[in-house]
Amino acid sequence: MMRRRLTAPGLGAVALLAVLTGCAAPAGGAAGSDESDSVAAAASATPRPDPEGQTGSTTVAVASDPRVIAELDYVLAHWSDYNDDEWGVVGTTDCVNFASQALIARGWEQTDEWYHSGDVYQSSATWRSSTAMRDWLAAHPELATPLDDTQRDQVQLGDVVQFDWDQSGDRDHTGIVTRIERTGDETKIFFAGHTLDSDYRDVDVAITEEHPGGLVSYWRLSD
Repeated sequence: MMRRRLTAPGLGAVALLAVLTGCAAPAGGAAGSDESDSVAAAASATPRPDPEGQTGSTTVAVASDPRVIAELDYVLAHWSDYNDDEWGVVGTTDCVNFASQALIARGWEQTDEWYHSGDVYQSSATWRSSTAMRDWLAAHPELATPLDDTQRDQVQLGDVVQFDWDQSGDRDHTGIVTRIERTGDETKIFFAGHTLDSDYRDVDVAITEEHPGGLVSYWRLSD
């Protein structure tokens, strides 16, 4: 059974190949700071971006890799219609559980370090915690390359985006990049995720209006 959750006004689920989530409790099971996003961010959510392609001087990235297309299709199908019968839900901090599902859709295979156990709360911390996922990816450069926000021009559709809302050094939220717009030297990035449920959430709005002073980083996926 798929259940609908609170979503941001003005955001919908349209399967666009040109575009492309999530949040989990920190390792140990405590609720993450994005527990309040469903209320705070919804009030300031930005409208859906225009369709893919060329809009004036803006170029929108287009996915061509079948693995990335499968990942985006999954994310855009389930950002509001949770696939909880198969994967469960991590309370009000489900972002990494959702991002992990997206990576499975992309073709990644579970390992003894990153796995879903049937009961999501018994799954590995790397499957359901933003900070634990960060540490796991950092230990496996064959899977992903870390990028900071000054390198956003290297981000691609389907990559993982993570946020440190309070500059504490941990990671408070995780999503999947769903849209990239380039205008001259400027790059705008949008992402999908659970908690706040959204399909094209604006990174810049997230770190300046919804969580002022927040930090963003990315994982450039290898496969």
